Amino acid sequence: MHIREVPSLRPKKSLGQNFLRDENISRKIVAAINVDPNDVIVEIGPGEGALTKYLAPRVRKLIVVDIDDRVITQMTHTYPHGEVEVVHEDVLETDLSRIAQTHGGPIRIVGNIPYNITSPILFHVLDNREHVIDATLMLQKEVARRLVGIPATKEYGILSVVCQLFADVRVLFDVSPNAFYPKPRVTSSVVRLDILPSPRYAVVHEQFARKMIRAVFGKRRKMLRNSLAYFLEESDGMPLDELGDVLQRRPEELTVEQLVELANTLYLRTHRATEN
Repeated sequence: MHIREVPSLRPKKSLGQNFLRDENISRKIVAAINVDPNDVIVEIGPGEGALTKYLAPRVRKLIVVDIDDRVITQMTHTYPHGEVEVVHEDVLETDLSRIAQTHGGPIRIVGNIPYNITSPILFHVLDNREHVIDATLMLQKEVARRLVGIPATKEYGILSVVCQLFADVRVLFDVSPNAFYPKPRVTSSVVRLDILPSPRYAVVHEQFARKMIRAVFGKRRKMLRNSLAYFLEESDGMPLDELGDVLQRRPEELTVEQLVELANTLYLRTHRATEN
């Protein structure tokens, strides 16, 4: 594969760009991905191509997605013969299902994720999980710890519950600020989400469950009686007292399974009350 040498880019603060410049870390990430020659990989935010140059020769198809027109120009120049498919758009608008269908199967996700849009990207990947095998992502260390957070800790929250419901999540290793230009003020972590074939616990209505989880963790220091009363204020026929002792607990005290059970109960009872 022919790769042209190109000048470095000047990172844009407005886009949250911190370009990976450490070759050892690049190789370590690619090794952790454990690519297969038949893989179709979508790389989010390729930047200067620190991972791209190692991935492109090893997989069946590599699609890079970036909103920065300078990155797109550089990628097109670096891979002039279409060795890499270059997509100029906001990754949150990228149709992952279409990419998977176009290439005949589920895709893998890789990326050095801007800190300011980490949660939306994670939710976008999980919303398209039917078409995704796994995601290996560089995140802020603090956020990475939230993904694997356990109940009764400050890290445990919305990201913990949603990610653990739909994937096996592992923090692989930390990355020093010295590996980037410019140096971020925080340490990063590489995480891997292996998408489960079905949710870890059966969810009756996923959209309702997500809204409930978001609502109760939005008031995480309040007992569930208070946060659920706010969430259900427009629903008739659902006496909270029916939920028993769980009302005296805070959301961070419940496991993922307990939160899913709570969402299922609430949905079925409110749905039944609406029908009546």
